[in-house]
Amino acid sequence: MQKRAGLARALALDPQILFFDEPSAGLDPVSAMNLDQLILELRDSLGTTLVIVTHDLDSIFNIGSDAVYLDPNSHSILGRGAPQQLLKNPPAPEITEFLTRANGRTTTIY
Repeated sequence: MQKRAGLARALALDPQILFFDEPSAGLDPVSAMNLDQLILELRDSLGTTLVIVTHDLDSIFNIGSDAVYLDPNSHSILGRGAPQQLLKNPPAPEITEFLTRANGRTTTIY
């Protein structure tokens, strides 16, 4: 409920860009999925650009259209593109490791 209230406060200002920092942190999987759906509905209905910082693979694949992978070691961008494309044709092995949770499994795509 706090996340929805924060989102409502941000939307009251009619922004062109909305920034989210780990929006599904601390949520159970069902609530996280519902929040992802709400974010998509807001994007589509308001035409707002969304910038989301997240480590949640389900969210990355479900709501991400242009992902940027930042390398903590080199402090640079290792890859950018649609999450599905980064998984199919990763420009660096670290991206495959991250997107498959280092075990070759992919996340559930809804």
